[in-house]
Amino acid sequence: MIDQRLPALIEAALLKKPRATLPKVLDGLYQSESDDARRRIARHGIWLSFIMYLLFSVTDAVLIPDVAPYSITARVLVGLIILPVFEVQYHRHQSSSALDLTCAVALVVAYLAWLFTSLQTQYVENFSYYMFYGCIFMMGANLFFSFKFSLSVMSSTAILISVLTALYLLPGSTTYRVTLATFYLSCFAFTTYVNWKLNKERFSVFLNSMKARFQQTEAVQRGEALLKLSRTDALTGVANRRAVDEKLRDFWDDWQMLGMSFSAILVDVDFFKKFNDFYGHQEGDHCLRLVADALSDVINKHHGFMGRYGGEEFIILAPTNTQEEVTSLAEEIRLAVERLGVKHELRRDGITDVTVSVGAALVRPRSDNKVERIIHEADRALYNAKASGRNCTRVFDPNDPANSDETENIAALLRVATRDRLVSLVYQPIQHTASGETEAVEALMRLRMLDGTLILPSQFIPVAERTGAILDLGLWAIRTVCQDLLVDGHVSLVSVNVSPIQLKAPGFAASVAAILDEHGVSGSKLAFEITEGLDMEMHSDVLRCIADLKRLGVRIWLDDFGTGFAGLSWLRLIDFDTVKIDRSFLHDSHTSRGKAMLRDIVGLVRNRGHSVLIEGVETDEHVAVVQELAIDKVQGFHVGRPVSAKQFQGRFPIDPHLHRYLRPA
Repeated sequence: MIDQRLPALIEAALLKKPRATLPKVLDGLYQSESDDARRRIARHGIWLSFIMYLLFSVTDAVLIPDVAPYSITARVLVGLIILPVFEVQYHRHQSSSALDLTCAVALVVAYLAWLFTSLQTQYVENFSYYMFYGCIFMMGANLFFSFKFSLSVMSSTAILISVLTALYLLPGSTTYRVTLATFYLSCFAFTTYVNWKLNKERFSVFLNSMKARFQQTEAVQRGEALLKLSRTDALTGVANRRAVDEKLRDFWDDWQMLGMSFSAILVDVDFFKKFNDFYGHQEGDHCLRLVADALSDVINKHHGFMGRYGGEEFIILAPTNTQEEVTSLAEEIRLAVERLGVKHELRRDGITDVTVSVGAALVRPRSDNKVERIIHEADRALYNAKASGRNCTRVFDPNDPANSDETENIAALLRVATRDRLVSLVYQPIQHTASGETEAVEALMRLRMLDGTLILPSQFIPVAERTGAILDLGLWAIRTVCQDLLVDGHVSLVSVNVSPIQLKAPGFAASVAAILDEHGVSGSKLAFEITEGLDMEMHSDVLRCIADLKRLGVRIWLDDFGTGFAGLSWLRLIDFDTVKIDRSFLHDSHTSRGKAMLRDIVGLVRNRGHSVLIEGVETDEHVAVVQELAIDKVQGFHVGRPVSAKQFQGRFPIDPHLHRYLRPA
């Protein structure tokens, strides 16, 4: 395992601290890291050196012909002894230090073998010149091989001593001896210095490469952690919606191309809001974690995939082939949660434990082969499970007449919603934390059935988007906002949720402009909240529509930041006036990890220059977190619940209780 101190040690070494003062671990690492390369260099070097060594036999024959047979024999014998020894060492995978020692010994022995056989020549004048070529051995020790500095010095010193000894034995003038000795001493000093610099540079290169490697490893690990974080639900530790949608496409592609059938199963915790309100958010979070663990245990046995789909809803993708298999798995899931025995005493259906409703759908060929279809069918099955009293399972049956008609109840209701006044708007205040003033209100759409029963936005908005009804509903909402609050100046700013479907629709910006002109309302009084999501494709139509809306003065907000797929990309591409952070991050801030994540998100948004709004402010603890992080705007039940337009006609009163918390000291 790599010593965790190494990055700091490497940094210290790069700051030019003396190498002698650094821990031996760096030298050891340097030797081990470069061992293979140095072994190869040593092998190439010794073979090339002996080839050159043997080629100088020609020079022996020309300059000292009387002793050439002896010197040439010595050259050959040295090669025949040293090279096999070296090859044995190399193939036994001995270390580079051992091979370098053999090479150093070979250089010295080769030099001595040539020198002391050549000293016997009668061609003294020729040899006196020839001796200058001995510096090649010294340069080989210092420059040709990659010896450690100490080994280079020892081998070149041995060669220098041999030369000085030869000068003493060789007859010649004092001038010659001084000249040759000075030359060799200069060569020794120069090559030794260059070798010292080369070793220092090699070590520096090694340190920099190690630093780069550590930085790369750290970056990869950080990237993997961020990637995992971006695909993990912070509360339960299972996959989040982004990861689920990616996995759903993988399952879908395998089915399309390989015929590997699968099912989508939606799991919703029954009466979870009542549980959360009665036992508190911490117990609610604990309950969700227990449910997630139980579902994971089940689905792991079936080689499936699960994630949190939002709120108290989970989704499971599992390989299945028949309706019977899907039914069996769905019931196994329901029973796994029921067996947890988590108490829920506020229920009114006679059950005192936490249970789940399960809706499932098996993938099947359809004329409109889209991946979203199986989720839609599972959602319809879940709706049926809830309508059947909860704590039960339902599997989508394509042969059921209620499911075969594309114009299902909600879709049919949406077609007459505006005409029959089944749709309405309520408004929730948005408070500026510094002043305590109501800075804006958000328009929220509500839909009721003919008997007055409310339909959740999470149920009818997807249907409206799927059927295209969202286009008319969206324009109706903008027109109603103008009539209710903006024409007479009851509030200064109203935010309206805008679907990606609307942004893609031709002429949406022109329709908005016509509504504003019709009512004499400035575009600056409107803000459109765009939610991250799979549908938010960054194509030119969407970007052009957003640019046209901003030219009208309409403010563009990014809604539910952190829960979708395109948040960072959209922050880079679009200059949002406000970024609304999803409530889940605030609700997770009671843990140190959750608060750190929220702080990082706020910092990221603020560094991009956007105003920060956080939703889901419901408790005094949430207010304290908002104060601590200096968040610009807040929204939630602690600020005000959604109310009708009449309660905003006139200035919306400041809540003195909230004002006391939010107003700066």
